[in-house]
Amino acid sequence: MVDLSKEKLELDYPCNWEYKLVALTHIDIKITVKEVISNREHKVKESKVSSKGKFKSYTLELLVHNEDDRKEIYKMLGDHSNIKMVL
Repeated sequence: MVDLSKEKLELDYPCNWEYKLVALTHIDIKITVKEVISNREHKVKESKVSSKGKFKSYTLELLVHNEDDRKEIYKMLGDHSNIKMVL
């Protein structure tokens, strides 16, 4: 079995990257995303609603410039109180 935690993701930067976001249904995800990434060009698409209707998932797509940029955005999204999970 391959241990993926030891594998390094090889990407050609800059590239478009997608983050999956999960938030409570009453959260305005577009405002939340703008608080994190400011004026960077991006797209947000609604994906699914949880079976009980409490959570919604979204796909956030934006251009990342390098690995540090990609990881920093992931961290900032995950640290925001309105976002419950980032994948």
